[in-house]
Amino acid sequence: MDFDVVVAGAGHNSLIASCYLAKAGYRCLVLDARHIPGGGAATEELLDPGFFVDSCSTGHTLIRINPLLLDDELGLERDYGLTYLQPDPVAHVAFPDGEHFTMSLDFEATVAEIARFSRADAEAYRRMSREYDEVKSLFNATQFTPVGFGPSLDQRLAEHPAGKVWARRRALSAWDVIRHEFSDRHVQAFMLWMAFQTFVFYDSPGTGMLAYSVFARQARSWSIPVGGSGRLTHGLVGFLEAHGGTVICNKRVGRLLVEGGRCVGVETTDGERFRAGKAVLSTIHVKHLIDMAPADSWPEEFRYGVETYDVGISGFAAYFATDRPPVFETPAGGVSAVSAGLVGWPDDLIQLSADLRRGRFIDGVPWLLVATPSLVDPSRAPEGMHTVKLLSPQAARLPEGSESWDIVKDRHARNQLAALRRFAPTFTEDAITARLVKAPPDIERSNIHMINGAFHGGDRGPAFSGPLRPAPGWAAHRMPIPGLYQTGGTTHPGGSITGAPGRNAAIVLLHDLGRELSDVVSDTASAAPDALVAVAEPADA
Repeated sequence: MDFDVVVAGAGHNSLIASCYLAKAGYRCLVLDARHIPGGGAATEELLDPGFFVDSCSTGHTLIRINPLLLDDELGLERDYGLTYLQPDPVAHVAFPDGEHFTMSLDFEATVAEIARFSRADAEAYRRMSREYDEVKSLFNATQFTPVGFGPSLDQRLAEHPAGKVWARRRALSAWDVIRHEFSDRHVQAFMLWMAFQTFVFYDSPGTGMLAYSVFARQARSWSIPVGGSGRLTHGLVGFLEAHGGTVICNKRVGRLLVEGGRCVGVETTDGERFRAGKAVLSTIHVKHLIDMAPADSWPEEFRYGVETYDVGISGFAAYFATDRPPVFETPAGGVSAVSAGLVGWPDDLIQLSADLRRGRFIDGVPWLLVATPSLVDPSRAPEGMHTVKLLSPQAARLPEGSESWDIVKDRHARNQLAALRRFAPTFTEDAITARLVKAPPDIERSNIHMINGAFHGGDRGPAFSGPLRPAPGWAAHRMPIPGLYQTGGTTHPGGSITGAPGRNAAIVLLHDLGRELSDVVSDTASAAPDALVAVAEPADA
């Protein structure tokens, strides 16, 4: 069968782009190395039967403001059963001194909780929320606009009355913003716990906006899809197939087919070739992509950009099937939350950052996410049972002379459980009926594009953001090889479940095909043209 677009990788971003292309009338083939589509948006029975575990992402807060869902552009909610829950409490965190913090969807309740520690900090939180509300549309618009297809964030802020203030806040580190605004160490630690949700160094210059990420949670909680993260993938695959697209799993792309200097298809590791009449779209990690074509296909500056690209912080995950959820004991009674965790003091988190930068094994538990989505979504586990996931940062490699990861990872997971039981004592060992622990090498083995077990697509500091992602000059999804496009977490605006790289890539590809996404969405587009429109402007013009 002939295809207009061949897509390498079935992560949620490449599926989103494929859906828009299919809606426009293009025949799309999506290939994926794994046994199921979705990449980081997958729900699997990793434990006992009936326990549906999000193997990577669980929270979908950021994609909720994507026009894909905000306007239901593909009918995923209307026609394909995608439904989101907004758990309340939003989050619950325990501190080293035995204190607890519960964040609520009710804004005033959250302010009151902060006031327990500091009235001044409570007022700062109120003011920060108000100030962010005034500019959040500018930041959101930039996220969902391809580089070069609209004003940059700097341009947008330059026209705003408070633009100079936000220019400074963006350039600061998240820790700089937090310690400037808040004085109580409990509040500072909670804000840092929130700021680290995307595994970006909170003490690096240029990460100041991470200090404001809490307000997305304040508005929409830690949004989760009913049935698991894979329900987003299920809806996308359903839409794609209903519009003539095809998804084939267990097909790993090993090589790009380049003829006459143009990418015309892909070859899988089993030797099968798939040709594309219009374009090839990749969600392969750029570190791997560059090895899939002859070296002289890539300009030296692109190669340098990829060689110096930071793959990001590695992760450590432990999954449990349980007969009860973790219940945090507080003076006001037991508290359970879909998104909960443990956090050290600010000094502990600064040390964590330094240790991660140096590749030191993290022995303690300075930052831990405890996800229990079955608290609000009983479809994820048999009646009366739960799924619990512990997620934390970790060094990609063990120190020289250490025992094997198989031994170390089990001990580390047990240490994390012991730390959790200090605050949730009823979550005893007999509560756990099955477990699976993944160290960074295990995460990479389960998805080869999660290099070193890093699952957010790469660092999002200033050196790897906006027009510099994945490499300077190639941030608008067009790769140096004509006919080849890139999406996924290595492209603007980065990883996490946002759908932004996928929708942005669709905007660019459709533009080059002589189409506009707005017309495709409104069903006013004409039949697909025969060829790509010549692109005269530079990649990031």
